[in-house]
Amino acid sequence: MPFLEPERYFARVTRIDPKADLLACNYRHMLLDMDNTILSRATHDIPVDVLTWLGNVRDAGVKICLLSNNWHASPYETAERLDLPVVAKACKPLPHGYLAARQILGARSADTVVVGDQLSTDVVGAHLLGMAAYLVCPLVEQDLRHTQALRALERSMLGARVPEGAQACSGDD
Repeated sequence: MPFLEPERYFARVTRIDPKADLLACNYRHMLLDMDNTILSRATHDIPVDVLTWLGNVRDAGVKICLLSNNWHASPYETAERLDLPVVAKACKPLPHGYLAARQILGARSADTVVVGDQLSTDVVGAHLLGMAAYLVCPLVEQDLRHTQALRALERSMLGARVPEGAQACSGDD
């Protein structure tokens, strides 16, 4: 698989089936991006379906660590609310944040999948360390200015590829 291409591409994080898409692929650990993957950049809330999905992933026995580039208090607040470990200020795609998160979980590259909404951070960082990467459409189109510019480039790189579970990324499905 090419370096910038995710192993799978989903319309929403909740389209990832814990049993079929994680356990059946031998992924026992997940490094999970936060902003616009599980936490809406527009409302700063975690949608109810995402909360349910997180519970289903945990019930399936997959260990999760949040991995965020965010430098504010929100990663720690979100992690506390969800009772999950977190590595904030991760500087993705650089390896140190991924390695710290993997260590927290006692994970290896072979049994870990990184799930996030950006090719340039989540997918590249996962692939630098030999981990699989699942790309998801962002929860909403609202984002930081520099991220919006990167998203335009990422859309052109994905071309006509349609995410699993939708016709296209609309940011609001």
